[in-house]
Amino acid sequence: MTLVELTRELTAIPSHEDATAAGDFLEDWLRTETDASVTRDAAGNVLARRGDPDGRALALVGHHDVVPPDASQVAESGADDRETVDRDASEDGGGANGRGADEYVVTERDGRLYGRGTADMKGAVAAMALAFRDADVAAEEDRANGRGELVFASFVGEEIGGEGVRHAIDEGFAPDVAVVGEGSTNYSRSGVTDVAVAHKGRRASTITAHGEAAHASEPEAGTNAIYRASEAVDVVRELSAPEVTIAGESLSGSVVVTEIDGGSAWNIVPDRCTITVDERTVPGERAPLDRVEAIEGVEWAVDQDLPPMACEDDAFADTVLDAARQVHEQRGESEPTHVTKPHATDAGWLADRAGTECVIVGPAEPGEAHTADESVSIDVLERCRAVYRATVEAWVA
Repeated sequence: MTLVELTRELTAIPSHEDATAAGDFLEDWLRTETDASVTRDAAGNVLARRGDPDGRALALVGHHDVVPPDASQVAESGADDRETVDRDASEDGGGANGRGADEYVVTERDGRLYGRGTADMKGAVAAMALAFRDADVAAEEDRANGRGELVFASFVGEEIGGEGVRHAIDEGFAPDVAVVGEGSTNYSRSGVTDVAVAHKGRRASTITAHGEAAHASEPEAGTNAIYRASEAVDVVRELSAPEVTIAGESLSGSVVVTEIDGGSAWNIVPDRCTITVDERTVPGERAPLDRVEAIEGVEWAVDQDLPPMACEDDAFADTVLDAARQVHEQRGESEPTHVTKPHATDAGWLADRAGTECVIVGPAEPGEAHTADESVSIDVLERCRAVYRATVEAWVA
């Protein structure tokens, strides 16, 4: 099966509400195509291992869940217009690739594959799976050469806060280093797949202001929660966003009020008002949002905290970059470099909770993920496959 075929097959399987079928496909493929030890954990994560389990472990990490598709990205059974359905769909009246109703549409044109999940990130998962299969890795019984272990991991629940990777970590998943297949293409310049060594995190929180209700004709009889919330907004507005320098780039966080809700009627002084805050965090830093609690009647609670990531293993980061440069040079392409990413990924959980040193290498370009016309370059998929394999072979040599 070619990389394009594997990407199309995997992409066609719906996985925005339930990633089980996509996980089944990956598990079956790995059992059939590799000599690896393949497992499926209780969360639905697909894990495979090759090489020396007592050696240092390198993981190729992706996820097979996706965000909900646009209506145009779903092929419904019985539709009259079949032109958008994958070209190799069977003639049995099924959806894309003949699997049945409500499959994801996968199309190919102008050297790109279009469909929900092609960029984020089933294309990268397919490229990693093939690199995992094809890399020259020592068998478990041949440990004398000191080679390490190679791990393939495709998680569920990345799009809803990293549920899969957190479960795996709780169950002991902790590779020494990892290449995460999120997007790093065209970051430093067009035509390259860079190596991201850091990314921002995201902390979502709620500020709640409490007051005392009263009739609006006698406002002095109560305490206006909206006024207290307004004071909190002023505190947030004055906070300086954290900033760090990594890989020669300035990685700046941000903190912004995004929602406010308070009051129950036009003639009642409100006794409660809530404010939602979106904060983009950077490695080692957080905005001091707890300052709002100095205001009487105001409390602050964190609702979600997706950790940032920074690779502190320079040797590993350089090994991956050398592999990427080797591939680009062989293909006559411009030289990639170390970069940073603005988005949180599963690399943050691996770094924060498992102590895994991570870099990010993947085919997705800025602005491709989560769109109605999501797509991935076939040529870049092949480039990433080569980078993954070169990285593995440098690691286990």
